[in-house]
Amino acid sequence: MSGKADVAFVSCVKTKANRPMPAKDFYLSPWFRLARRYVEKNAHRWYILSAAHGCIHPEDIIDPYDVTLNGASAADRGYWAVVVRDQFDKLGPNLSGERAIIFAGLNYRRDLISPLLRTFDEVQVPMEGLKMGQQLSWLTKHNDQG
Repeated sequence: MSGKADVAFVSCVKTKANRPMPAKDFYLSPWFRLARRYVEKNAHRWYILSAAHGCIHPEDIIDPYDVTLNGASAADRGYWAVVVRDQFDKLGPNLSGERAIIFAGLNYRRDLISPLLRTFDEVQVPMEGLKMGQQLSWLTKHNDQG
């Protein structure tokens, strides 16, 4: 990938803090920390896709929760995606540009690609199809290159 993406999205993860704090610090897994490090260097802005809160700014203070889209019904994932698309609309110019990148599993991104393609020329999913260990290797390699 050349040049910075205009906007990046990183999905929430299961391992979370047990007290309120900024979203960027709330998610504790090695995968999230590596993804955060990558997008902070390689995107102008980034947001977190949270199963409980939708699309949130990294500085938003969030409370502990235990919700995931993995295993959720298609209807529940669809409802979540509608909420997130509404949040995208409210972000307006903050959610625009030539390129967006998404670091999220299929359940978090499937209903968001089309709306994002109406705003961005290109939407990339750099780790699409990679298993967790491969994703960790990809993130480590790409973080070490910068």
